[in-house]
Amino acid sequence: MYAITLPSFGGPEVLTWAEVDEPTCGPGEVVIDVAASAVNRADIMQRQGHYPPPPGASEVPGLECSGVISEVGSEVTDWAVGDEVCALLAGGGYAERVSVPALQVLSRPNQLDLVASAALPEVICTVWSNVVTRAGLTAGDTLLVHGGSSGIGTMAIQIAGLLGASVFVTVGSKTKRDFCLELGAAAAINYREEDFAERIAGLTAGRGVDVILDNMGAAYLSRNVSSLAPDGRLVIIGMQGGRKGELDMGALLAKRASLHATGLRGRPVKGPSGKGAVVAAVREHVWPSVESGQIRPIIDRILPMSEAAEAHRVVESSAHMGKVLLEVPR
Repeated sequence: MYAITLPSFGGPEVLTWAEVDEPTCGPGEVVIDVAASAVNRADIMQRQGHYPPPPGASEVPGLECSGVISEVGSEVTDWAVGDEVCALLAGGGYAERVSVPALQVLSRPNQLDLVASAALPEVICTVWSNVVTRAGLTAGDTLLVHGGSSGIGTMAIQIAGLLGASVFVTVGSKTKRDFCLELGAAAAINYREEDFAERIAGLTAGRGVDVILDNMGAAYLSRNVSSLAPDGRLVIIGMQGGRKGELDMGALLAKRASLHATGLRGRPVKGPSGKGAVVAAVREHVWPSVESGQIRPIIDRILPMSEAAEAHRVVESSAHMGKVLLEVPR
């Protein structure tokens, strides 16, 4: 089969469509003939040499996909050959075929075509596992999401709305601000023009927000802590703003606040916080709203897999809103 490979680390131009070995199907796995995958920041970090796959995972980039099951492992009972699905992956999505634990597979939503379904698994699982399961967002809470127009940001706006929470987001342009407001954000703060911590203080009468979902890391650390309400929860899922920053423990203690730094890719399949448990929670709590159309993926554009380099350039430049998908040629 063919897949996007990384003969070397570097810029988008290193992404190469080349012949690779077919995936094998383990007893608890299925093989999916891939219709589409999606570009995530983790793929860019992997391409640059900063984010190696977990042990045993495919070296091919791609943390989610949609497609049709073509092979089923001997221990799998919930899926059959021919099922149209999407899946959360530890890698391997930028390919014609991929093997994945059956516990990480979701059915294609009735409201979406097969290609569009590729925009869902990573963002929904990331938001639910971090904002809801770990940080405990609930009705009446306030949530601040950095990068509100991203795939994760647009999904966080929708899931928070489903739960009855209010969402504030940071964005980098008026167009993105307007889009997030239309999607359901209570306020959108242009970080190029305003200090988000000052704006949050004004929006909350000085109280702060209950939960922050942060993709920036070090650059935002001190302002995130100052923006938390008493008993607030800061969840860091990215390091776009750097790896090392100073943490004011006094400020954290005074607010009885908590800080969580979490990832999804490296989790085991099984266990209470494993990827299988995350997917099961999404299936139970979120998928009915996806099936009804209440929650939908925001797709910026769909490019052929042969244009993976261009897709990476778009995401790196933040010149998109929602997800950028890569469709596999047939």
